[in-house]
Amino acid sequence: MAQLSVSSLCPPSTSSPSLQLHRKSFFGSIRVQASFSSSSYLKPKVVVTRETGKNGKLINSLAKHGINCLELPLIQHTQGPDSDRLSSLLSDTAFDWIVITSPEAGLVFLDAWKAAGTPNVKVGVVGAGTASVFQNEMDLSKRSLNVAFTPSKATGKILASELPMDGARKCTVLYPASLKASNEIEEGLSRRGFEVTRLNTYTTVPVPHVDLTVLEQALSAPVVAVASPSAIRAWVNLTSESEHWDNAVACIGKTTALAAKRLGLRRVYHPTNPGLEGWVDSILEALKVHDQNQKV
Repeated sequence: MAQLSVSSLCPPSTSSPSLQLHRKSFFGSIRVQASFSSSSYLKPKVVVTRETGKNGKLINSLAKHGINCLELPLIQHTQGPDSDRLSSLLSDTAFDWIVITSPEAGLVFLDAWKAAGTPNVKVGVVGAGTASVFQNEMDLSKRSLNVAFTPSKATGKILASELPMDGARKCTVLYPASLKASNEIEEGLSRRGFEVTRLNTYTTVPVPHVDLTVLEQALSAPVVAVASPSAIRAWVNLTSESEHWDNAVACIGKTTALAAKRLGLRRVYHPTNPGLEGWVDSILEALKVHDQNQKV
């Protein structure tokens, strides 16, 4: 394992000129934007990389284990090419199922569902994290919104294999998704006889501004936590000129972990079942291995 020098473990006072030149080639002008989860004198052990405002649950869960985090959002969500079609389709067409596979897809769907006049819908979600974004609206919707299915394992493949069919007739599915999501779900459902309409309602892009000083602190943290292939690609782009970085990546699930490995990362951890609890366990495992290696 390539080790960082002792000096690299301390927050640098200025950014490396070569690093700054490289970052500008990716992102244009760069300005300071990042935050610590607790007192700045504590060296962060984990870098959390979800969009601004969406790292709180992970930060709080890790704080219960005495782990200090550095928040460095790497991606942000933007409208997808089909976002304007979603509300009108919900108004005009009744589907047997709405399939939602991420919290962001759920939030985009809820906005369109309200704009469509809150029609009766039956929703299948990939896991508990995605289901949680519907809870408030379910309490208020007087049964017009029904989250009726979660697969035995929180993956798109299992969802597509287990989503219930209504007898022998053709079941219709609306699948609002990220532009960057694979075709795994609609192909799996179609093979089973479902009629699937996919709308690419949002997408992810790298954040336009990255704090170089905080980035250099992030490079010294033992673990980087990532929740999507887009985030791991953004991290690899940012660190591609840092020859000494060989620390751990803790992924929320298998799909993100496979993307990390395809990008050449070696110390990749992920839970068997995607979700917050398993993600925290994977981070703790990565930190344990790091601490053991430090003692050798």
